[in-house]
Amino acid sequence: MDTYGGSSSETVQVRNKKVMLKHHINGLPKESDLHVTTETVVLKVPQGSNTVLVKVLYLSIEPYQYIRSRKIENPGVFSSYPPGSVITSYGVGRVLNSGHPGYKKGDLVWGTTGCEEYSLITEPETLFKIQDTDVPLSYYLGVLGMPGLTAYVGFYDFCAPKKGENIFISSAFGAVGQLVGQLAKLMGCYVVGSAGSKEKVDLLKNKLGFDDAFNYKEEKNLDEALKRYFPEGIDIFFDNVGGKMIDAVLLNMRLHGRIALCGMVSQYPLDDPEGIKNLMCIIYQRLRVEGFVVFDYFHLFPKFWDFMLPYIREGKIACVEDIAEGLDSCPAALEGLFTGRNLGKKVIIVSQE
Repeated sequence: MDTYGGSSSETVQVRNKKVMLKHHINGLPKESDLHVTTETVVLKVPQGSNTVLVKVLYLSIEPYQYIRSRKIENPGVFSSYPPGSVITSYGVGRVLNSGHPGYKKGDLVWGTTGCEEYSLITEPETLFKIQDTDVPLSYYLGVLGMPGLTAYVGFYDFCAPKKGENIFISSAFGAVGQLVGQLAKLMGCYVVGSAGSKEKVDLLKNKLGFDDAFNYKEEKNLDEALKRYFPEGIDIFFDNVGGKMIDAVLLNMRLHGRIALCGMVSQYPLDDPEGIKNLMCIIYQRLRVEGFVVFDYFHLFPKFWDFMLPYIREGKIACVEDIAEGLDSCPAALEGLFTGRNLGKKVIIVSQE
């Protein structure tokens, strides 16, 4: 750490490691698409601003980072990162300096930050204060953060579950899927998930309490696989994958079934997304199919925390995390998210203070 200026108006500069986008990504992400560099940062917010300077402690690795690293021709929910810019993430951090009346030095916060050691938050309204510290801080990037709220809103509001119903979850070992499955089990539903490895399948059944699970990579015919696990059909499908999976599910939905479209990870790398053939099933089975974007529901976080925290404290909800250390691990972590290397919610430890 280097200090400049006199004692009356001390200005501190420190080295700030950050993760930058080299170029817009084509195809699946690779480590070489990102690079880690070091610059200097002044540990003080600009005078007269309402910005907040945060020391980042934990960072999340998210599919949306890949979406924003591609060239988006018609920006909507997401816009592209400019090449040469710092990529963003959800982060947990401690406030070092603040021009905003709602935040003071020492506050623990989480929200959108840069993938860097020190992040200047120019939109403090994207931050949330952390009030409950009796749970791991990294949980605010997973079970208590955006993925948790996604599972909560998607399952209860869009799926409208009833006790005893049959639930299928694609990408069930992802940060969202693992929580949807546990919420469904707490309601007394029959729950099956798909995942991409034997290890993930075993964890779904033995750690997270799913009734059953299968490795979709080992199934030559997804329709036949679903009929094997759901001989009486599926009431609720919580989809994180899209593509061939949803096409097979449509053939197996029960009358008045519900499908919540949360993500389509199989389609993100494709310039020409796959079509769906079995749409007539929506009509014949009187299905309700609805997509949602969790950003529309951030106002529900206080209600969600009141709901979820007791389950975590009582050990009724588990959170499987895949933790790596240091910003240098971010490029490999993003690549691993799309090659199935991660085992649970991917979290990067940036600093342990």
